[in-house]
Amino acid sequence: MREDCNAMTAHGSVFRPGLFAGTVMLVTGGGTGIGRAIAAELAGLGATVVLAARRDGPLRATAAELSAAGGSADWVTLDVRDAAAVDAAVADVVARHGRLDGVVNNAGGQFPAPAEAITPNGWRSVVDLNLTGTFLVTRAAFHAWMGEHGGAVVSVVADMWNGFPFMAHTGAARAGVVNLTRTLAVEWAARGVRVNAVAPGIIHSTGLDSYDAAVREAVLAAGTRVPAGRLGTVAEVAAAVAFLLSPAAAYVTGETLRIDGGASLVPRPLLPVDRGGAPA
Repeated sequence: MREDCNAMTAHGSVFRPGLFAGTVMLVTGGGTGIGRAIAAELAGLGATVVLAARRDGPLRATAAELSAAGGSADWVTLDVRDAAAVDAAVADVVARHGRLDGVVNNAGGQFPAPAEAITPNGWRSVVDLNLTGTFLVTRAAFHAWMGEHGGAVVSVVADMWNGFPFMAHTGAARAGVVNLTRTLAVEWAARGVRVNAVAPGIIHSTGLDSYDAAVREAVLAAGTRVPAGRLGTVAEVAAAVAFLLSPAAAYVTGETLRIDGGASLVPRPLLPVDRGGAPA
């Protein structure tokens, strides 16, 4: 499954060409899936995009695609759970590119499991990646640049407003990111730093490939129950992120924008639950 990255250049974007010219944007988890689409949108609109993730293969490939399309791209391998590595990597981005105007916290991951089957290590792994990693990258950006010069942060969460059966670890972590977003928005507003989030619903992305066939089928079937009647696209998520990073959102902070086709207005589990508490 390959994403619709029609934002690989500014052509086709809903935003004006050159919107982010002269800016530097860091996108964690930027080599694949939603992160790749966000990076493409930002690079196509003139930003220098720095991709960060644990695997260098996808980073190299995406950076090469962005460059071939006329964009400016750099990359760095990074485990967002490692505080020292995060501080060093973000400081290096500022040293190499001279600034850091925006951060997209997209790195994350989880696995489906009933809550009683999640081990302490499994819980810590998901919470550290999704919540702690978001905090560490955002804090590093504040210390390295934004605390003195301002900037914008957008974190990618999920549709967990009505709980997240069989994803208790990531539901708790993403809810934590939403609260962190609100907290930092207040603490850092006087420093010119805006902190927002986006909450994608069911998105047609390569991220689905990490789940087994039964889970993929359940997710795709859930797309038919969305009020909009379809799954979202990675390009639609990327456009929302671009809006929150742009001057159009200059007076927006502490918000979480839902990109879900109305799914969160009609609450039902993403994975159906039988009376025994297992996925139906």
